[in-house]
Amino acid sequence: MRGMMLVARREMAAYFNSYWGWVVIAVILLIDGLLFNAFAVGDQPKYSSKVIEDFFFFSFGCTVIASLPITMRLFAEEKQTGTMVLLDSAPLSRWQVVGGKYLSAMAVMAVLVLSTLYMPALVFVNGKVSNGHIFAGYLGLMLVAAATTGIGTLGSAVSRNQIVAFIGSTLLLLLFVLAWLLAKVADPPLKDVISHLSLFDRHFRGFMEGKINTESVVFYLSVAFVALLASSRFMAVRRWR
Repeated sequence: MRGMMLVARREMAAYFNSYWGWVVIAVILLIDGLLFNAFAVGDQPKYSSKVIEDFFFFSFGCTVIASLPITMRLFAEEKQTGTMVLLDSAPLSRWQVVGGKYLSAMAVMAVLVLSTLYMPALVFVNGKVSNGHIFAGYLGLMLVAAATTGIGTLGSAVSRNQIVAFIGSTLLLLLFVLAWLLAKVADPPLKDVISHLSLFDRHFRGFMEGKINTESVVFYLSVAFVALLASSRFMAVRRWR
């Protein structure tokens, strides 16, 4: 655990001691804020619960997008700069390295997600919103961040440079997000399997509406775990080459 935290602190310093992490957070918050003002609030009267639902809808997209630039550098940058050999020779297990990098990216994602709290707070002050609705929505956003950050970590682990990592992770995330569309043209039982893999339609919609589904919690955590396990396995294979 100590080794994992050392890696996490090293990576967090790389994010927050440079402009990169702050620029990503600022750009995503700007986009999320503009979408909130233009579409969630809009110029037509709405129930507060509907405004919150729309906010979480747009925040879902922003969270998925943010995970790409945040994770693409995790391993790919080490390979580009030649510092990967230092991690390979360090007295750290594969899980400590992968877990440490993942935790650092999740810390950035948590800062990003929690920085949007002022938006539902504005609705809370001026309207009637359930605390449970807001809690469920943010729990969903953090679970989405956990899953997409795991996928981004895997994309960076298998790529030689950051651009390839970004493109590969984008394609993989698109498959997960748009799985519900693929399910419409598939036949049972494949249809049910593909539908279950949808990051949004099958699993996030409930959180967006203020409902917590245990199945969806397990799904997001499972996606993150499998992605990290695959990243660890890939590191093991690469070390033996």
